[in-house]
Amino acid sequence: MRVVLADDSTLLREGLVRLLAEEGHEVAAAVGDAEQLIAVLEQAERQEKRPDAVVVDVRMPPTHTDEGLRAAVQIRERWPGIGVLVLSQYVERRYATELLTDDSEGVGYLLKDRVVQVDEFLDALERVSAGQAAFDSEVVRQLLMRSSRSDPLGTLTTREQEVLREMAQGHTNAAIAVRLHISQSAVEKHINAIFEKLGLTGTSGYSRRVLAVLRYLGT
Repeated sequence: MRVVLADDSTLLREGLVRLLAEEGHEVAAAVGDAEQLIAVLEQAERQEKRPDAVVVDVRMPPTHTDEGLRAAVQIRERWPGIGVLVLSQYVERRYATELLTDDSEGVGYLLKDRVVQVDEFLDALERVSAGQAAFDSEVVRQLLMRSSRSDPLGTLTTREQEVLREMAQGHTNAAIAVRLHISQSAVEKHINAIFEKLGLTGTSGYSRRVLAVLRYLGT
């Protein structure tokens, strides 16, 4: 997997470079701001050497507000085939939901604390590079908590909320069944109930269902 990294923390950036190299991945570039990130991708396009995925911090120079997020959105618009894994220090609801558009396959949102959980980080990176969704379980949990006060999420049963949380992280029905220790048919039944309660019965497809649920949470 060819990866481009963008984070203003030299320590984190170099640590990720070493980690990915040790795992057999190629780090095509590691930069410290969003402007350099876009420039690297433009050069890679000219050389026909697009990366499989980009890892980008939400807040980078010069203002340390949303430069990374805006770069992520731009990458999704210009190079939709590149997976984008966004890193954030905190659960920032606006940033998490802003990425969720109709063309958001291959997008992930991970808290920086998860980077030290090497297996989780690598799994998320591989999933976005394969065109899947990968959302931090804590991000999903907080989105669910914040949204349940004012929308139909409050009508979901405890089990349905657990299934929804797993769906939002990008897990397949089979994976959800294993993780929750229930049958796959039970998972499908819960999912049908979830979409009915949330008015999403017409949603189909792995990534579309995840994005539809999260998009709903962001309204």
